[in-house]
Amino acid sequence: MANPDYVRVENPDFVFDYDPNEDPWTTDLSKLDISRPERFRDNNFWPFFERLRKEDPVHYCPDSLNGPYWSITKFNDIMAIDTDHQRFSSEPSIVLFDPEEDFQLPMFIAMDPPKHDVQRKTVSPIVAPNHLAHLEPLIRERAGKLLDEVPRNEVFNWVDKISIELTTQMLATLFDFPWEDRRKLTRWSDVATAAPGGGIVETDEQRRAELMECLAYFMNLWQERANAPPRNDLISMLAHGESTKNMPQMEYLGNLILLIVGGNDTTRNSITGSVYALNKFPEQYAKLKANPALIPNLVSETIRWQTPLAFMRRTALQDVEFGGKLIKKHDKVVMWYVSGNRDEEVITNPNDFNIERENVRRHLSFGFGIHRCVGNRLGEMQLRIVWEEILKRFDHIEVVGEPKRVYSSFVKGYETLPVRISG
Repeated sequence: MANPDYVRVENPDFVFDYDPNEDPWTTDLSKLDISRPERFRDNNFWPFFERLRKEDPVHYCPDSLNGPYWSITKFNDIMAIDTDHQRFSSEPSIVLFDPEEDFQLPMFIAMDPPKHDVQRKTVSPIVAPNHLAHLEPLIRERAGKLLDEVPRNEVFNWVDKISIELTTQMLATLFDFPWEDRRKLTRWSDVATAAPGGGIVETDEQRRAELMECLAYFMNLWQERANAPPRNDLISMLAHGESTKNMPQMEYLGNLILLIVGGNDTTRNSITGSVYALNKFPEQYAKLKANPALIPNLVSETIRWQTPLAFMRRTALQDVEFGGKLIKKHDKVVMWYVSGNRDEEVITNPNDFNIERENVRRHLSFGFGIHRCVGNRLGEMQLRIVWEEILKRFDHIEVVGEPKRVYSSFVKGYETLPVRISG
């Protein structure tokens, strides 16, 4: 008989029971699937990771919606695997599910050297220091305008008004994307990462259809840029790059999704996470207002505490003995950044949000090694500028209710955050 506390989760692709009241300290670890998106939507996964770090830091899940996989949950273990691309491959996927035979989306983050290196190098000038310096005044102007337009003395959704809008405007600039259609980028980002049945897409067929619309739109832009002199936007860089100008259409789509999600989800959820965290830890908000020089520390601590992408996956290229376990060739290996960033053995009081933390830049959120996030400096710059402009304008941003979280174990983010600004 089914447990009466279970919630039945159904969509056209799967049916299973989920117990939101499962006791993390007594549950059978041999059957634990920490990757269930419901855990992240409900924000009840933290004690499960704490137990795994203590009792089974290299944990095998024999059965999940995406097949068996290993969970790596401690900081130093994650760093070891993330920097070992000789034995742990990024191909064929950085998420738990493998590409479908008839819908494969190659992207450079899910490639190994040498192809990874040359494709990454093609787009990296967009986030070079000289280009970031050029972008900074534009970001500041836009952030200031958006903040000046938010309502006063009434509740509004911070995610939509500020986090999404600012990052979508930035993406539109990086792609030189038609301004009036920029919210399409937000939609495609959400569709690319959403779990079916979570409210964004209901089926994989719907996801495919919308991503093909994305490809059709961007193919028109590709043709336009390929037939014009090279320009300093991502599409032009790909269309004229020696290693990318002849890429197949589905590889183009794969790299577009990578750049859209990397430039959108991560920064927007860090912006929202910073407001939420400062309200959860009001003494830190007081310190920040008293000393705006702490903003760079706030940025790094937010990115650690929030961990906007919960994990990255690798695939074992050979049998590997790791942490006393035998990881077999072809096994999926999940590096849970969200857990490593709360590793008590590496980070003091990791569940606290502390903008005066020592070694505040020591976190896993950007990854390590050859796949370290190419746009990390741009993301940090956007978050820094937002808070510089906030402190010029508002005494306090008050969170007036709990957020609605994203239904995903990959993107750790927010759909809504209700706030009020007095004045």
